[in-house]
Amino acid sequence: MIEEQRHELLAYVASMYYEGERSQNEIAEELGLSRVKVYRLLKEAREEQVVKIVIDWPIERDNQLENNLVQVFQLKKALVLESNASYNVGGLHRLGQLAAHYLELILEDGMTLSVCLGRSTYEVINAVRPTFSAHVNVAQAMGSIPFAIQDMDSPALARQLANMLGGQVFYLSSPLIANTPEEADVIRRQRLIEHTLNISRSADILLVGIGGMNPETSRYVQLDIIPVEKLQELEAEGAVGDIGGQFFNQAGDLHPCVYNQCMIGLTIEEMKNIPNTIAVAAGLYKAKAIRGGLRAGVIDCLCTDTQTASEVLRLEEELSK
Repeated sequence: MIEEQRHELLAYVASMYYEGERSQNEIAEELGLSRVKVYRLLKEAREEQVVKIVIDWPIERDNQLENNLVQVFQLKKALVLESNASYNVGGLHRLGQLAAHYLELILEDGMTLSVCLGRSTYEVINAVRPTFSAHVNVAQAMGSIPFAIQDMDSPALARQLANMLGGQVFYLSSPLIANTPEEADVIRRQRLIEHTLNISRSADILLVGIGGMNPETSRYVQLDIIPVEKLQELEAEGAVGDIGGQFFNQAGDLHPCVYNQCMIGLTIEEMKNIPNTIAVAAGLYKAKAIRGGLRAGVIDCLCTDTQTASEVLRLEEELSK
């Protein structure tokens, strides 16, 4: 968290630039700063989310693919973003906007929303309109990462969303993963941690991403939580992806690995009991993971794009023969 005085300076400079439409040279001259200093303050304002730039992309959906996904995987809802020539620019941002619009439609006063960390959930939360408010409580569904990618960590996401929705935030004051299953059991039994997990278990809505097994894109590898060779071993053993730190195979069954026992958060079975789980994921490299996640029976609403949806349906037809 930035200090109040620093926050005020960043907001003041940003307001002059974005709202007052003053040039960086004009701001520098008025405040007695160098132009480079003004540039750095504006950059910091964006990084600290004092300023949020939201590009309102046109959202077009593929109704046929949505209907196919709903019928094949028995979903409550499918949201399929049209992929076009310009999709690669801002693709995940558009997907986040699509999921955020749906989230705003189903959120009601007094609800509890549970959130898992990840790039896709980060995009959804940042796409929720600042003017939207439904007095919704927000709970972490996974433990916290101690370093790196802080803007995508569970506490940051939960706090940001609760502030926007005008509700209370429930933190899971725990590491994302324990050293051993025994240590994980001890952590889960801690009073405050157990309290937040119970709130997440009884949530009305769960927002998740779906992780694949590609070491180059895996957040677990990026954060040094799971070594590359271990992730490759999991894949060789049949794991195709994870939801909330729980790895599963292509049939959607829980993969028997120690990481599933060491992750601090909701289990697959607990996720199944939440009335509305929204999964946001896209990319051909994630198709197997998405198909496995759908087969796990956790997901009620899938938000993806046309290319990914088509590949998931193709895999389902191929592997179900």
